[in-house]
Amino acid sequence: MPPNPGATSRRLVAAAEQLFAERGIDGVSLREINTAAGQRNSTALQYHFGDRAGLLSAVLAKHHPEIEMRRHQLLDEYESRGDLPESEARRTLAAALVRPMAVKLADPDGGRAYLRIMEQLVHRVGPPSLQSRQADPGQSINRWRELVAPMLEEVAVRRLHQRFTAIRVTYVELARRAAGPDGKDDRLFTSHLIDVVSAVLATEVSEETARLLGERGSRSPPSDGAPLRRGAGP
Repeated sequence: MPPNPGATSRRLVAAAEQLFAERGIDGVSLREINTAAGQRNSTALQYHFGDRAGLLSAVLAKHHPEIEMRRHQLLDEYESRGDLPESEARRTLAAALVRPMAVKLADPDGGRAYLRIMEQLVHRVGPPSLQSRQADPGQSINRWRELVAPMLEEVAVRRLHQRFTAIRVTYVELARRAAGPDGKDDRLFTSHLIDVVSAVLATEVSEETARLLGERGSRSPPSDGAPLRRGAGP
């Protein structure tokens, strides 16, 4: 029976997500991924994905649509409710950030590996193949950032990157959970993480922080950018 290109591609993606999660995106060779996927042809991975960045993009594309759909649904619900008390609005938006990702804890098809990979990406500059996604205003994470911004002091958005802090806390905690044993009930964990993210968004700028920012003057960094870029606001 001739090889099935679709099945080969899926095996390569599955092998990559597990090895990327366990050993790091740069800690495993393409040859090792090819072997783990059971491919005798040493060029199979390059044929299907080109290079490491192409393979990483395929891993993310496997999970991204579901997360996008879920987050957009939650943001639609948030906007349909009109004006909410500030604390309720803040927690509702925190939930819209956390819940679509937390669902991956129960996804047996590489969901937990995906969360561990995303935690790696939030600390590094995204590969070129991801930059268009980061800049796309139609992406749910960018929509979330726009909805959160009015709740924050301008300095928290422009110079303290408070939204990115919330995103990074979310990814780090989900990856920590994903690295542990599966089969647990994740409802309490998820609810508490939403509480934590909501608290991050509610953090006020202290007098000391404001003074230190003032001393920095014109050296302030640009506004927070896409969530997969270092120092910016997935």
